Amino acid sequence: MNRTNSRFVRTIERLDALHAEDPRRVDVGGETLPHELHYARCMSAWLERVAPEASEALRLAVRAQHLQRWQLPRDAYPRDRPGYLAWRRELGRRQAQTAAEVLRDVGYDEATGERVARLIRKEGLRRDPETQALEDTACLVFLDNEFADFAARHDDDKILRILRKTWAKMSPRGHELAMTIDLPEEAQALVKRALA
Repeated sequence: MNRTNSRFVRTIERLDALHAEDPRRVDVGGETLPHELHYARCMSAWLERVAPEASEALRLAVRAQHLQRWQLPRDAYPRDRPGYLAWRRELGRRQAQTAAEVLRDVGYDEATGERVARLIRKEGLRRDPETQALEDTACLVFLDNEFADFAARHDDDKILRILRKTWAKMSPRGHELAMTIDLPEEAQALVKRALA
């Protein structure tokens, strides 16, 4: 795939402009960035390690995975497991629909837009290698960028459950890459306990 093709570049620019609307900010190397723009860039960077020969559709889906996530806060749904699952389903539906609209506006055909939407909705997880690559990438971004802070705010039992669920969603390639992440000592200890 030619990553310099103008349609692909224009699509990334459009997606990133939507990410940049995120009112939440994060400090990255002395620069303050919109949270979801930073997340999208991390997703693309990790995909380069997960699947260096990824298709254009997968690269676009990875970049759009959290598209406008802040517009549907977690607190809009009950704080239980069914509420969490309903929130995630609705997020996936919205993000997939918005991404497909962006692709159409830039000139992609319906089939590509639908493929990107299916990947964002994580359809075919475990059966579709590209959906699995997206899931691995999301898990690696969580472990690399969010896990240590998340672990500091929650009790060990909750963290161990989340780590085990995260690990179960990943492929052997994802596991291999996860072991290369340089976590703080406390977070490393939790990972060892979860996998024991």
